[in-house]
Amino acid sequence: DEYDSAFFDKRSKFVHYRPRTLVLNNLEFDHADIFDDLAAIQKQFHHLVRTVPGNGLIITPSADEALSEVLQQGCWTPCEYLADQRAWHVTDKADDGSQFTVMFADKEMGRVDWSLIGEHNIANALAAIAAARHAGVIVEHAVEALCHFKSVKRRMEIRGVVNGITVYDDFAHHPTAISSTLQGLRHKVGKQRMIAILEPRSNTMQMGIHRDTLAASLSEADQLFIYQPDGLGWDLNCMTRDIVMPTVLLNNISEIVEAVVKMAKPQDHVLIMSNGGFGGIHDLLINKLKEIK
Repeated sequence: DEYDSAFFDKRSKFVHYRPRTLVLNNLEFDHADIFDDLAAIQKQFHHLVRTVPGNGLIITPSADEALSEVLQQGCWTPCEYLADQRAWHVTDKADDGSQFTVMFADKEMGRVDWSLIGEHNIANALAAIAAARHAGVIVEHAVEALCHFKSVKRRMEIRGVVNGITVYDDFAHHPTAISSTLQGLRHKVGKQRMIAILEPRSNTMQMGIHRDTLAASLSEADQLFIYQPDGLGWDLNCMTRDIVMPTVLLNNISEIVEAVVKMAKPQDHVLIMSNGGFGGIHDLLINKLKEIK
């Protein structure tokens, strides 16, 4: 990853990986605790690109400006592009991203029908197929494998369904990921109510780096609860003024649980987003919901 290797080696860890196949998903400013700005991260990605051999392959989105700038700094490895009509792209996709046809240029490579949702997972699927192909896997086999893929934990993971209320756990902690996750769930559940619970836990979030984009990323939720712990480096109230849906700020996890339990009804979807354990809120909420008769 892009974090520094050690106290005596401030280069990003990934410069030591020496990959033959490199997938670059997207690049935005994050990890403000160790990087001054986006350019500092791009410098490390440039170092990574230079480690890929000339007979390797770099797989990257066609429209990510930050990554394009990295490649323009110097790239001596062939590239294949995602979401590009001349290369890897999808057609005939379901609104929630659970089904789509994989295309390479004008050739149909197969159809994915899986349990995952969201545009970000479609992009991940294309990248995985392209990388597998470069490693020697037949594309049709890669597509078939995705149809049976069981998602990892903490990625739209259903933690429980109680009294018709579905509780999800997701690792989203950056505005882009938060937005994509909420959009994917919205396409899946339609007009059913979505209650989002967010813990701004990452160092970048706690420093308030994303305060200007966080409100817009939460727009798909119908009801929002944000955990505001003591010692947070900025005032969330300045951000909530830009949020149109009902929003509650609380600094006590038990109070969040009580408020959600009081509000939640059958067919509601409760999405908990944090890159940490969030004080065990998932089990606390599920257990409280079970107490309702």
